Parts: sequence; C-alpha cells; structure tokens
Amino acid sequence: MRRFDGQPVNRDTLSRMAATLHHRGPDAMGLWLDGPVGLAHTRLSIIDLQGSQQPMTSASGHQHLVFNGEILNYRELRYELSSYPFATHGDSETLLALYDKYGPAGVDRLRGQFAYAIYDADSGDIHLFRDRLGILPLYYYADRTFFAFASEIKALLPVIDAPSVDDDSLHDYLAQRAVSAPHTLIKGVRKLAPGHHLVVTRDGAVSVSEYWELAPGPSRRRVTPSEAIDLVERALKTSVHENLVADVPVGVYLSGGVDSSLLTAMTRRENPGRVLHTFGASFGDERYDETVWARKVAELNGTIHHDVVVTADDFLNNWGKLSWHRDGPISEPADVAVFRLAQLAREQVKVVLSGEGSDELFAGYPKYKFAGATRWLGAIPTWGALDRVERALPASKSRMRIAVRAMGEDKYDERLRAWFAPFTMAERDQLTGRRSPRGAPAAYSRGRGDALRRMLFADTCVWLADNLLERGDRMSMAASLETRPPFLDYRLVDLAFDLPSSVKIREGKTKWVLKQVAHRYLPAEVVDRPKVGFKVPLDRWFRHGLRDMAFDLLTGPSSYVGNRLDKGMVAGLLSDHSNGVRDEEARIWALLSLEVWHREFVVRAI
Repeated sequence: MRRFDGQPVNRDTLSRMAATLHHRGPDAMGLWLDGPVGLAHTRLSIIDLQGSQQPMTSASGHQHLVFNGEILNYRELRYELSSYPFATHGDSETLLALYDKYGPAGVDRLRGQFAYAIYDADSGDIHLFRDRLGILPLYYYADRTFFAFASEIKALLPVIDAPSVDDDSLHDYLAQRAVSAPHTLIKGVRKLAPGHHLVVTRDGAVSVSEYWELAPGPSRRRVTPSEAIDLVERALKTSVHENLVADVPVGVYLSGGVDSSLLTAMTRRENPGRVLHTFGASFGDERYDETVWARKVAELNGTIHHDVVVTADDFLNNWGKLSWHRDGPISEPADVAVFRLAQLAREQVKVVLSGEGSDELFAGYPKYKFAGATRWLGAIPTWGALDRVERALPASKSRMRIAVRAMGEDKYDERLRAWFAPFTMAERDQLTGRRSPRGAPAAYSRGRGDALRRMLFADTCVWLADNLLERGDRMSMAASLETRPPFLDYRLVDLAFDLPSSVKIREGKTKWVLKQVAHRYLPAEVVDRPKVGFKVPLDRWFRHGLRDMAFDLLTGPSSYVGNRLDKGMVAGLLSDHSNGVRDEEARIWALLSLEVWHREFVVRAI
C-alpha cells in the first residue's frame, strides 16, 4: 500500500488486509511499514521452508519485496547471480537479486507462476508484476490519496468505503461468465493483465506496460506431424520436471482424461522411486463418472489414489463461502467440485499439478471443429433462421443450442465469445436494460492466421486467463493448496501457437498431437476414449434438489438479480427449465452465481 497524502500507512488496516488472505498463506504472516508505504505478506511454505520470510529486504536495504508464487528456475538464476550476497536458500530473494542487476527487465528471465511487488526506496516507485499467462492473480485500487494492491479483491475491501457492482462489467459477466482484465465486477478495482508490469510513483502516477504477449500472428513453423509430436513431448517433459521443484511433496489431479493421465505418467517417470499421490472427483452420476479410468491410470503408474464424491449438498453448503473466496460469481459448476478436490489433496500434499491449458493450446473442445464456420458464417445472411431453429430445439439438444446461438451472432468477435456465453448480445441488452459501451475483449479480434488459431488465441487470452485459471487459483487457495499447470510453461505455449493447426485437429480428432504424445505413455484405451470433461449433473439437480432454491433466490423480493435484471426473462428461464421444455442449466447457473456472490461479497462488505 502507498499513501500520497503524506499520512503513514495504518498498521491495523494493513493487518486486516493481510488477515483476509490467511487461507493463501497459513504458515506465516509479516508486515513492513515505512511512513507512507506498507507491505504485508501471508506465506504458504513450499521452498526454503524455514527461511525466505516476507516482506523481504534486499542486501542494500533499499528494495522491499512481497511475492506470491514459485520461480521454477530459481536455482539457475541464483547461479547466474552468484555475486549477489544471498542470505536465504529459496526463490524469493532471486527476485531482489534480479532487480538489483537488471531492474524491472529482470522479469523476462523468470519461469514459473508469480505475482510480486518491489518497492524501490531510491526512486520511490512500486513495481507490480504478473506472470505471462495469468496463473496467479493481482488486483489494485487507487484514488487521490492512496494506492493498494493484493492477490484477491477481498483484501482491498478494508480500504474501499462501499463496494458496488460495475454495470459495464456486469454486462461482460453475462457474456462470458467472468470479467476480463483490466476490469472486475467491483467498481474501481482493477486486475493487472497477464504479462504486464505496473509502476506507481511517489506522486500517484500509475502506468501499465506489457512485458510479454502471446504472439497474435499466424503460425510460421513448418514441421512434419512426427516432428511436432517430438517437440511437444520434449517441451512438456521439461515443464513437468521444473514444476516438481519443491521442498514438499507434489501430487497430481487425476480425472482419467488424457491431460491428467499424461501428467501422472510423466511425473511418475520423473520420480520413479517416490510416493506419488493422485486425486480425483466424481458426482454420483453414471453419465459423467470417470472414476474407473482414473483408478486404472493410478494403478498403471503405481500412485496412491484418492477419490471424493461431490453431491448437491456440497454445492448448497459451500456455494456462499466459495463465492467469497472467488471474488466473483462461481462461473463454472465445477468450481465447487474443484474446491472439494483441493480439500482432499490438502490432506496429503501442499502442491498439485493440474492439466489446465491443454484444451486451449491443442484444441481439445468439440467446438474447435466448428472454428471455420464460426469465422465465415457471418458473411451469409440467415434472416433470423438460426434464431428460429434455436427456439425450436428440444431440451435434449442443449449442445446444439449452444452452437446455433453462437453462429447467430452478427459479428465475428461475438460469435467467438458466444461459444461460452450464457446470453447473446441481444439478451444481455434486454436483461440489463442497457447496451454496454465495451465490446468483446480485444483478444477476440486480435488473433491472426487460420480460423482455429484465432479461436485458440482468444480462448487462451480470455477464457483460460480470466475464468479457468482464476477458478483454479481461488478454489485451491481456499483449501491452502498450490496448483501448478505444467501445460502453461510459456515456452510450451509459444511452441503450441507456432505449430500448424493441422496437427491439432487431424483425422477428425481434436488435440491430435498431444494424444500422440500420450500414446507413448498410456494405453490406447485411455487415450482414445471419448472426452467426458469435468461435468456436473446440474440438469438433474436444478429440477430436484436445487429447484426451490433457484426460484427463491432469483425471484424473491430481496433478489439482486430479480431487481436488477429483467424479471420476465428470469422467470421464463426458470419455468422452461423446470417444465423440461428447455435445458437452461447454464443460464440459470450464471444468474444464481451472480445472486449468491452479490449477497456474500457486496452486501456483506457494505
């Protein structure tokens, strides 16, 4: 925190901000104050368990650090910076040594996941950095008298007088189930975008610049399919090796799908003699149960496997609490299941590897087969035909409805966004009673190259960064567990976007190149079976255990959704779903999550 009015930072306020983040760092808490500047840190000890306490001061005494994350190449960097008088054995001090030698440009040398701040007493500047893909979060709030930053929005609430919903961001949430950087759902709070560096000066000037970007241009690498397989395997093996850097045991999330099964097999080969714990979840619904496959992979790799069954009661009991942890609506039903999975894992380990990012890099979702149609359909007049088709589809055709709705948007960027959108542009305008001055995030129009690459670029920059990674961070940290996604080593990401689309969707198969890598580690029956995904049986739960709650929360007299959004549209969605006319689970979930979050986060904070 930095004050601009000459007043000192209040210790009690800083302590309350830090206490809000106890779940992120239950092992230690530290404060450092010097007049108008104050830093606080809560620690989850992963590397250099007894040392590396924060806030940390440089050898010169002029720079001060708070850091969240892991620098996976810290040993290599410490060797390179051997002239620096290191006082600890961990990765945190590496950031001060890099700044001492290279200044802010030192961030370019980092591999890992991180959000950190350095206060430079010589210049009076505070520097904030966020990792390239946005694995770890970083938020800030500023007015004329102070600048405050934190890993979660809730830690900023002690310095915000009366938090309120940003209406433009509400429109964005209804479009993509999350709000893209630099915006958030709380008015005045900003999210530092992935790969960005922020500087705030002693007089209050704030500037933001990009130090890394995912290349928007077309793929240029020319490789044969077999060469592509070898390249991906080498890059992923390197990433898995580095992601196992820790002074505590590391486990793996194992669903039985290709991504988690491959990570499990590679992890086992990296550490053949060590005990390896794997963790999976199921929902007590035979349609989406992959438990048998997870256990098969665990047996093949000699892991100690743990399962948790997630029920409708888990949702009811945890929804409010996790909305508080998420700093926003629970955008995916799977969020609650990920939390229960994290709770299970935390009983055995402090760190788990996760398969996040693979689908967006290598085209794993079924929708990617329709990338070409998504790009070009807008050039063909449909005169409302798609809208009529969508309304006529029965409840059993929910996936087809998503496709038809996406294809029905007029603009290409909105068609890209609509694949994950609960509501179309016209529906959002009707629901909110206004048009948003913001269009789709720039990533939906910046991508270049063929249609598949453009879709993957947009999903990596928006859907992955602002939804899935945010979900992974919050739900794991709610259980004081660190999650690491090896697929998001930036070198592997750069490689993936430099490969031709023909090795991603090939012979009618999605994620072809990665599946060929998986064939080198796993039996064909695991690799080639149909994709199930982390699917929660909300269709049944909403019609039974959650039905009454949905009606009460969304139509009651104190409902934020009922009073802020179009009542007729909301009632129609509930009625159609309850009667089985249409499957509206995704849209009802989006509205319910908004309502629960508003009650738990906004109303509670006022």
